[in-house]
Amino acid sequence: MGTDADDVRMFRTGTHPCGYWADREARDLVLDPRDPRLPLLYPTALDWGFRRSGDIVYRPSCVGCQACVAVRVPVATFRPGRGQRRCLKRNEDVGARIVAPVRTHEHFALYRKYLSARHPGGGMDDHGTPEFEQFLIGSWNDGRFLELREHGTHRLLGVAVTDLVEGALSAVYTFYDPDEAARGLGTLAVLKQLEWAARDARTHLYLGYWIAGHAKMDYKRRFKPLEGFNGRGWARLQT
Repeated sequence: MGTDADDVRMFRTGTHPCGYWADREARDLVLDPRDPRLPLLYPTALDWGFRRSGDIVYRPSCVGCQACVAVRVPVATFRPGRGQRRCLKRNEDVGARIVAPVRTHEHFALYRKYLSARHPGGGMDDHGTPEFEQFLIGSWNDGRFLELREHGTHRLLGVAVTDLVEGALSAVYTFYDPDEAARGLGTLAVLKQLEWAARDARTHLYLGYWIAGHAKMDYKRRFKPLEGFNGRGWARLQT
């Protein structure tokens, strides 16, 4: 993987229902979750199209399907498009604050509200506090919560779970108030992460996987320039 850890072990999972297409099955390639070097391997894994979910570092490895494309935004050359500038204008009353990844009652209540509205019947309905801790915080990564709060009321509108790695940020998961859909909080969270990355002089913001033609993934193609991993390296996508 481009490190001195040439003996890193990987496993392929069995097939499981695809989380994006109801008529497809999926498989993943997973780094050995017991490897104590995961914190060191993680930046290189991101550069090879992997992603973190909880303590698992994986990338799709599906038979006959390559729809999931790992994508990232080069921070120095990103410029918000017209719709993104409108999103920032629409949310001038929202501030962003970076905090330690510590679950609060407020975080958990918003997370549950988001899951109920956005992913009903998606297998996450019964997530409690242990699942919140395992899925969003993890045990070995260097993560932060980027909170989106309304000025004045200080009301929590959204949380972007973000990993810090050498030279980059990785957007792990975002949840927000579904009653505020008109604000475009998912887009706002990415824009605030890009501002954060620029302040820290980080080169990239990893956005996980983009799937052409998938409604829930379509927003990622609007962050330009967008780079995709093709199995050998990164190249600019024409989306």
